Amino acid sequence: MDLRQKKTKRNITNAFLQLRSKKALEKITVKELSERAEISKATFYLHYKDIYDLSEQLQNGIIQSILGNITHPEYCLSNSKAFTEELFFAFYSEQSLIETLFSGAQNAILPMRIEQELRKFIKKQYPDMDVKTEMLITYTINGGYYVYQKYYKKYLSEDILSFVSNTANSIFNSQS
Repeated sequence: MDLRQKKTKRNITNAFLQLRSKKALEKITVKELSERAEISKATFYLHYKDIYDLSEQLQNGIIQSILGNITHPEYCLSNSKAFTEELFFAFYSEQSLIETLFSGAQNAILPMRIEQELRKFIKKQYPDMDVKTEMLITYTINGGYYVYQKYYKKYLSEDILSFVSNTANSIFNSQS
């Protein structure tokens, strides 16, 4: 990708994030985005199929960044406290973009996709997971995410992390 293309994509991304921070995804038009990015609609369509394609590509980038910050996904089954801490900090590191890209109707996409990707990795190492282990993975990822999202502005991050990781650890240990 040449410098001009990089600049165009950066302008599109910045314009989208500005609009998305103020509006629901469904309310953003290509015309409005193109004007804000100072490009033509045709230029937008050279890079993206539609607004949803742009949003999905940006969401995928955040998901890959979060997954990249989880250095020991296998801890989900062997050390749920350490896994929950890694997951918490991975979410925390991308919080401002999460708030923008996964707000409103997009809110459930992030934990669902993180769970899907981690489950693929874990199933390679543990192909014969039982139903309790399957549920533990779902609980740890989704529960931790929703508790964090609901309370991170209200309570200290350390308190939320302590509660979530201790809860996940207690559940994991009771299943062993």
